Amino acid sequence: MLNSSVHPVQLWLDASVLLLYFSGIVGIGLWAGRKNNNLNEFALGGRSIPWWAVLASIIAAETSAATFLGTPAEGFKTRSFIYAQLTIGTILARILIAFTFIRPYYRYGVQSIYEFLEIRFGPWTKNLASGIFLFTRVLGIGVRLYLGGVIIKVIWQYLFPALSVNIWIYFWGILFVTLLTTIYTAIGGIKAVVWTDFIQASLMMGSMAFAMWLLVHHTPGGLATLKERLGGWPSFFQTGLDFQHGFWTCLKKVLEEPYTVFSAFIASTFLTMATHGTDQDNVQRMLTAKDFKRSRLSLILSGLADLPVAFGFLLVGIFLSVYYQVLPDPHLPAADNEIFAYYIVTQMPVGIRGLIIAGVFATMMGSTSAALNALATSFTKDFYLPYFRSRESRISSVYAARTATMVFGALMVLVATLAAYAVLRDSKLTIIPLALQSFGYAYGSLLAVFLLGMLTKRRGRDEANVLAMLLGIVAVLVICKVKLPAFDLRQLVFAWRLQPQDWAFGGWLPPWWPVIAFPWWVFVGCVVCFTVSCLFATPLDRVKSAENRGRSGDQQASNR
Repeated sequence: MLNSSVHPVQLWLDASVLLLYFSGIVGIGLWAGRKNNNLNEFALGGRSIPWWAVLASIIAAETSAATFLGTPAEGFKTRSFIYAQLTIGTILARILIAFTFIRPYYRYGVQSIYEFLEIRFGPWTKNLASGIFLFTRVLGIGVRLYLGGVIIKVIWQYLFPALSVNIWIYFWGILFVTLLTTIYTAIGGIKAVVWTDFIQASLMMGSMAFAMWLLVHHTPGGLATLKERLGGWPSFFQTGLDFQHGFWTCLKKVLEEPYTVFSAFIASTFLTMATHGTDQDNVQRMLTAKDFKRSRLSLILSGLADLPVAFGFLLVGIFLSVYYQVLPDPHLPAADNEIFAYYIVTQMPVGIRGLIIAGVFATMMGSTSAALNALATSFTKDFYLPYFRSRESRISSVYAARTATMVFGALMVLVATLAAYAVLRDSKLTIIPLALQSFGYAYGSLLAVFLLGMLTKRRGRDEANVLAMLLGIVAVLVICKVKLPAFDLRQLVFAWRLQPQDWAFGGWLPPWWPVIAFPWWVFVGCVVCFTVSCLFATPLDRVKSAENRGRSGDQQASNR
């Protein structure tokens, strides 16, 4: 039965705002990609996208629903800005990427960045790197998409408080967002991604600013009450240092705490170099700019934009913690991830509420559309064209990329639904660590082979790189004492029962060994993989082939 406090006119007004938004986004996406006649247009937009649109697209893609709803959850829980420390490393990393990675991608004229690894080392390294990206990106975006179900679930509870919530409420929200995004991405390609991202980034920033203003306005006493309840300005730096119990205990504590100044300067730098330098999802939009100089500008400015975005969403969460402390609500959700969504649905003005809900969907659609396009491009260039398309096939590469987009969209729905099920079992599970951890296992190895290819000319061998990358992944799982949600193998083999059980790697390590926090995982994997790969020399014919390809790219660039 419909909530008696909800007026039908209010409901229709919010619904109309949402309908107009979705219609506009899909329409713009389809219009933007109307001239996609080849894979270069579909994947790179003909390298004709303005740098400021690329900048907005980078911001929109990395600011997913995990940021829109998950970052306020971190602020609500900790009442501090310590999570924002990680933005220090993101800025440092982008500067390093801008002057190390971007130019070689343009120089070799790649559409999938893993083509660079084939040019430099060979097909084995390229295939494993691309495979890691495909697997981890589906997993990571799928986890973030679970939040599409969160906003639908909160709306459902608000409209129908007497009805129970189950996994299907999440599923329909996830399916709705993914289906719309997949349609305009499959048809529109990267142009649809970039231009819809520009609109979605603008809406996201406006939603964040309005939420902060409204919380100050609605809290009795306003800023004075907020300052009094917080006891001053929330803390930003957290060193994690405590030498009272000895150096090793202090170091163990630093490595186990995810948000410290050390993880900000070291771990976050390596993590961002991996996500923004070796991930097709993030790099692909950078390659749509006319040249590497414009691409560099967009990338560096996006790092600076991370600061107000991170602080803004954390501040929303901090203000929410005070607001509900001053004005307790017995119906406040138990899950921290749902707090901001609950405030939007129950406290925002009619009409504006519909627009803010559209802002939540905007962040999900922005990151999802970018990932879908990158997944389709990578699969088509790295696997379909070289291994599955026969010479007689009349299926175009654009058609193959569009089909791959639909398949990856379906896989994301599956992963997101499983993530929602996990959160239903544990309401205090915060989504940001879960989403970031999904690629932390393998991206250290990915970063290592790219760094080896960029910084050296004669180190690294194709087959040996595969071994080194696998060792890097194993090192992360064991050295960091990672626990993966899985199942009991003994029960499955002997009793044919699928019983959930964590797989604890590194359990044989002594108790004094730290359970290393997820921001450090990429650093650990990178060091191990890079060290092993460096032991092997690149064959001379591969060195000469890469040099010839580079000279050819330089010649083509000078002729343009």
